[in-house]
Amino acid sequence: MKLTKLGSKPTAQPTKELETFNNPNPKGDFHIHMEIPEFTCLCPKTGQPDFATLYLDYIPDKHCVELKSLKLYMWSFRDEGCFHEAVTNQILNDLAKATKPRYMKLTAKFYVRGGIFTNVVVEHRKKGWKPQPKVDLDQFPSQNSVV
Repeated sequence: MKLTKLGSKPTAQPTKELETFNNPNPKGDFHIHMEIPEFTCLCPKTGQPDFATLYLDYIPDKHCVELKSLKLYMWSFRDEGCFHEAVTNQILNDLAKATKPRYMKLTAKFYVRGGIFTNVVVEHRKKGWKPQPKVDLDQFPSQNSVV
């Protein structure tokens, strides 16, 4: 039996190209939060895989990052040797260059390697941008819709 579809090359390939789309509400500040739990790269010293969860928070200006292109961009690091600090800064710089946000923060939480967890946090702010004052709202208690 010859399989023609299983194991064939996927149509999408990793890429360093980030695509954007126009911000649907450019007059106001709103917070976009993304969690990327499957980030991988290689240790530049040993070649062993490093795994991380990335947390991307940003306030867009004129453009937002398109999610499929972000997925393929993240995939492009899978076979690259990268120090945690360097790759976190590179990702933030590439995203900031593509989207030119008002504010962007990337938190990379790398899983344990040799008994050490590494967290790297980097930020970008548009020149002259100031955040609006924080509004604390009371939290609603957890509710269950099942009686």
